[in-house]
Order: sequence, then structure tokens, then C-alpha cells
Amino acid sequence: MNICIFYCSNSLDANALKQNISNNEKDEVNTVSLPCSGKVNLLYLLKAFENGADGVILVTCGQNECHFLEGNLRAKKRAEAVDSMLEEIGLGKGRMIVIRKNNEGIKQITTALEQLKKDLS
Repeated sequence: MNICIFYCSNSLDANALKQNISNNEKDEVNTVSLPCSGKVNLLYLLKAFENGADGVILVTCGQNECHFLEGNLRAKKRAEAVDSMLEEIGLGKGRMIVIRKNNEGIKQITTALEQLKKDLS
């Protein structure tokens, strides 16, 4: 299983994320740091699927915590558009997950990652 995680560098520590992601031999998890989740665009997300990702997780800041005011709202809309496109071309919906970071932090992401792997297998 190949999963790509895009995340806002203002809301998540890259080292903590990499340490807590369980990688086994058959799973590949790639992480992409963004200055703001709102900087992710449709092409970045679609390119991840084009490069072999089975699923994509987009981690945004919590509600009202975005350093750039509305970046997390724009990111969610873009992710929803990509999920719709994937359904239209026959790959199915549900390969794109948006996580609005909360108090659970990394645990929230690892739980979503395991659920996505389960849903896609």
C-alpha cells in the first residue's frame, strides 16, 4: 500500500510524524511538508495518485488556527474536488482524507492512516 501524507508545517512536527508512522515492508508512506495546507493544489494531489499513491491524507490546522487565515478551508475544498475526480474516472471515492488537526495530534493521523489502509485493502 502506498500512502502520501501532505501536511501543514505550522501544525505538525515532521520528525514526530515520521517516528510514529508504522512502515512495514509492504507499505510505503511518503510525507510532504507544505508551508500551509492551503498551498496544496489539485495538481499536487492528482500527481500523488499518478505516481502510484493508493490514498492521500491531507492534514490541516485546526479550526481557527490557520496562520494564513483560510488555508485549511481552501485545502479541504481542493481535496473534495480531487475525491470527486477520482470517482468520475472510476478509481472510486474515499481515497482522499482530510484531517483537521485536533488535540490528539499524531495519534489522530496514525489512526486515520490505519483506517485508510484498511478501507483500501
